[in-house]
Amino acid sequence: MARPNFFEHLHPPTIPAREARFGYTFGLGGMSLLLFLSLIVTGVPLMFVYVPTAVSAAESIRTITFVAPYGWLLRNLHYWAAVLLLLTASLHLLRIVFSGSYKKPRQFNWLLGFIILMLSLLLSFSGYVLRWDVDTYGALTVGTHITQQVPLIGNWLYRLLVGGADISDTTLVRFYTWHTLGLVVPVLLLIGWHAFRVRRDGGIAHREATAVSGKPARISRRELVQREGVAALAILCLLFLLSIFWDAPLAPPVTPFAGPLAETSHIAAPWFFLWIQALLRLWPPLWAGVVVPLVVVLLLALLPWVLDRREDGTAVWFHPSGRWAQIVVGAITVGIIILTIVEWRQ
Repeated sequence: MARPNFFEHLHPPTIPAREARFGYTFGLGGMSLLLFLSLIVTGVPLMFVYVPTAVSAAESIRTITFVAPYGWLLRNLHYWAAVLLLLTASLHLLRIVFSGSYKKPRQFNWLLGFIILMLSLLLSFSGYVLRWDVDTYGALTVGTHITQQVPLIGNWLYRLLVGGADISDTTLVRFYTWHTLGLVVPVLLLIGWHAFRVRRDGGIAHREATAVSGKPARISRRELVQREGVAALAILCLLFLLSIFWDAPLAPPVTPFAGPLAETSHIAAPWFFLWIQALLRLWPPLWAGVVVPLVVVLLLALLPWVLDRREDGTAVWFHPSGRWAQIVVGAITVGIIILTIVEWRQ
């Protein structure tokens, strides 16, 4: 028998056959990892052209798109990898909830995965700001001013984000640093910790493995790696198709430091924060931009300790023991989707 290769060594020798099926996990965790690595691979070359100053940022984006050889493709790959990452990571979170895979002893790994998703959202927002056009400037202005609504530390948070009393060159440099280093490094470390905890907690959440109808109870890691290779090829093909036929957004440049909202009459939040923008049309900024998102984050982060502390029903789709967790997460998901669609249609 051939010796295990590097990728096979990342997995335990055998895996429960039922939980290794694509129809159980949909390969969402592996897809998310592949897309994050794609962001790094496509992001590093972009750093050689991008200039993080208010005067040159938008122009450097246009240089990448229209002048640099295949720069349009590289930028599109980076953009669509970020979009797909948030989608696959969110679906991965939902799969974990509805299959009861967050239960003991995997509560802490649930928290690690949720933190990775939150940091990925911030990573995408920081990349959105780096376009420095009329859409992103308006969203940056509104987003940073929302932080001022936080009791006691609001003004401090605002100055920490923008680097002073107003949005300036310093703001762009700070967001560039967060995007290329300050968020990427923690996410990489947390992904490694997350993968380690999967192995330490007994592998993927599973029921007792028993053979059914002559089928093996467990499969080898070689077979699993082969399946993952097919899924990786499929997601990369999708990524290239999206990048070839649909360009990343590009709005007119913003005049440096023209003042909050002076350049645009329509504030365009990134698609993953449109639901918050919809709430801002209904409620005061403190509630729509701080209280409601904070409640949602806390409910999801503490789900294994607050909404479902039972140990039965692991790796069983829609098990009754996790009904409250399923209802709360389902309601949050439906609410976010509805608000996003309503705001997108505005």
